[in-house]
Amino acid sequence: MKSIKTELVIVGAGPGGYAAAFYAADKGQKVILVEREKRLGGVCLNSGCIPSKALLHVTKLIVEAKESKSRGVNFGEPQIDLGKMRLWKESILAKLSQGISALAGRRGVEVLYGRGYFEDSKTLRVETQSGQKFIQYEKAIVAVGSKPALPQVFDLGNKRIMTSREALELEAIPKDFLVVGGGYIGMELGTVYATLGSAVVLVEALGSILTGVDSDLVRPVMSYAKKMFKEVRVNTKVLKMATSGKKIKVTMEAEGKEFEELYDGVLVSVGRVPNCADLGLENTRVTRDDRGFIQVNERQETQDPNIFAIGDAAGGALLAHKATKEARIAIEVMTGESSAFESVVPAVVFTDPEVAWCGLTEAEAKEKGIQVQVVRFPWSASGRALSSDRPDGITKLIIEPETERILGVGIVGTGAGELISEGVFAVEMGATAKDLAESIHPHPTLSETLMECAELFYGYSTHAFSRKKAPKG
Repeated sequence: MKSIKTELVIVGAGPGGYAAAFYAADKGQKVILVEREKRLGGVCLNSGCIPSKALLHVTKLIVEAKESKSRGVNFGEPQIDLGKMRLWKESILAKLSQGISALAGRRGVEVLYGRGYFEDSKTLRVETQSGQKFIQYEKAIVAVGSKPALPQVFDLGNKRIMTSREALELEAIPKDFLVVGGGYIGMELGTVYATLGSAVVLVEALGSILTGVDSDLVRPVMSYAKKMFKEVRVNTKVLKMATSGKKIKVTMEAEGKEFEELYDGVLVSVGRVPNCADLGLENTRVTRDDRGFIQVNERQETQDPNIFAIGDAAGGALLAHKATKEARIAIEVMTGESSAFESVVPAVVFTDPEVAWCGLTEAEAKEKGIQVQVVRFPWSASGRALSSDRPDGITKLIIEPETERILGVGIVGTGAGELISEGVFAVEMGATAKDLAESIHPHPTLSETLMECAELFYGYSTHAFSRKKAPKG
């Protein structure tokens, strides 16, 4: 069979894969993009970030309508049409995927739909509907993403036990719904189902939800979750599950005691695993760690000089925007530019309220013994937050005392995901608290909380009192 020859082949068309394909094409390379699913966009677009945000938007409208009673506006009880909601959500995914396909065509990127398998370090076999195709490439990028982890003890083949992929299909709203795992996926989807009518019980094996996030930023989220969910249990382990008629019988352990409960549906959100199995990587020099992630250096290079890896497949923070940045680095390195991953990566949890952070966290500073000064501005002092009836936020800066350089930013509050980009810019550019304090922010806005937080460092914030005296001159 005659082989197809190309300069670059990319396996996986998610945010990392298609970004790499487009960037390489813009630089004049001949690119083939291989995707095993029917639509481009990867997990993020089709069964992750985008559909979850669409559903969170719907649930936000429901919550705001209910809460508007106290502001003198009554909309009445919402009428939920799941079928119409699913169609609306799917229309968004289809539109975005079609846009990616159109961009691929305009750039001359060839798209092959099928499963990619490495025959060796220079050959990729693609199993398409029209038969096998062999691609001879100069360089390859593995961008196959990840999937939800489902421990074998929970994998009963029962459709009432879901991962995030199935939960986002929104086939039904279970009356009693158990969410296993208090990470960002569990918290976000728990919010969706609770708003749509499920009695949600969320259990987390560790002592807090959103592990790794500073405790002061988690506190408002936990407070809201306790109101929204039927119950939030920490230090609680799920031991096993079993089918019991039309219910799922769940055995848990807390405070050394085992107990059983029945649920109409269960969401298992206990982490993700890379889609690196059955790719033929063993036929190359690519190595993987004990969790299955491909091992790369800061230039996205693997142990095989012909193969790069980016995104979830390469481990680290499993975030779409990180994959997109890694895509650019990989292309720059393979085209001879000096490039390496040294960027500040923001993280956002789209709960209510949202949580976002970047750079050094307060917990990391304490763990590493780094001397920092932490400054917090309470949103209860923000005119914009109060006029929006959302004063439950905090903006915090992690500052190096000697240089006054901003090392990290954390925000909890409505729209935190939009606000964090200014923090990323400040940390990335080595800005000082003075730089931020002296940058005029529009009033009244939530972005002012960043400026006023920086002003607090010097003791002269207009809307919050500080015992620290402002410097003279």
